Amino acid sequence: MTMLSIVSESGQKVPSSMLDRMTLIMECFAGHSSRLTLEDVVMRTHLPRSTTHRILVDLVRLGWLRQFPSHGYGLGSRLLSFGEDAGHGRLREATAESLHNLALRTGMVVHLAVLVDSKVLYLDKVGGPFAMKVPSRVGGGAPAHSTALGKSMLAWLEPEQVDVQVGGAIERMTSRTIHRLSALHQELGRIRVRGGLAFERGECFPEIACVAAAIRSPEGPVASISLCGEADAPLERVAPLVAHAAQRAALALTPRGELPRSGRRQAERAEPRGRAVLPISETA
Repeated sequence: MTMLSIVSESGQKVPSSMLDRMTLIMECFAGHSSRLTLEDVVMRTHLPRSTTHRILVDLVRLGWLRQFPSHGYGLGSRLLSFGEDAGHGRLREATAESLHNLALRTGMVVHLAVLVDSKVLYLDKVGGPFAMKVPSRVGGGAPAHSTALGKSMLAWLEPEQVDVQVGGAIERMTSRTIHRLSALHQELGRIRVRGGLAFERGECFPEIACVAAAIRSPEGPVASISLCGEADAPLERVAPLVAHAAQRAALALTPRGELPRSGRRQAERAEPRGRAVLPISETA
């Protein structure tokens, strides 16, 4: 069936029916960037700005999209709820500000993910133009053992639980991927020694490097936050920012402050000081 269209003021053909226009807007959020401003959507769809804003308001009202104060629009609870835990919305709410600030301060791509069996499930993704180069998407997944996100959470599970969850799913994603359980357990031990910081360079996606830290509760890892950049990205330099964001998120999710060990004390400290972290294009 041919989609009826009209010519916009910019000379571009755009669909004339409301359903087609809503579909066109929703398709903007199916790519690699999970946060778009009104201007981003207008530019991608070529729809009139007033029409685009009206449709976005309706999609937010219906739960298909969500509006973040001053941070643009992202996938809503109705879409993300399919097959997901109800607590994921609370996770996204508690970390939205931190993810946005991390992306602005570093110029890198920020992920929020949870551990589901042997994989990580991406709940949020924030970033600029480089986000298109990182083949992850909100609602998608990746093998936990090959990602910094996954390893940061696996590090806080009992060894026997790690064996059960990922033992039968270890496979190489790239030539750098850990593909033996014994090697994975050694890496998880190093992560614990570093206080929870997990690194990976090209283990999941070639030419992509990440650093992550788990958001922990007294019961164990709840989720994880990561920063991703080029293969030679200065991960050690931005790692304290990731750790701080994870600690703040744990504090927000645990009202009574029952954080592991000194988690509350660390989370309440001021954000890491020192030189401002430059965008990745300037530090790579």
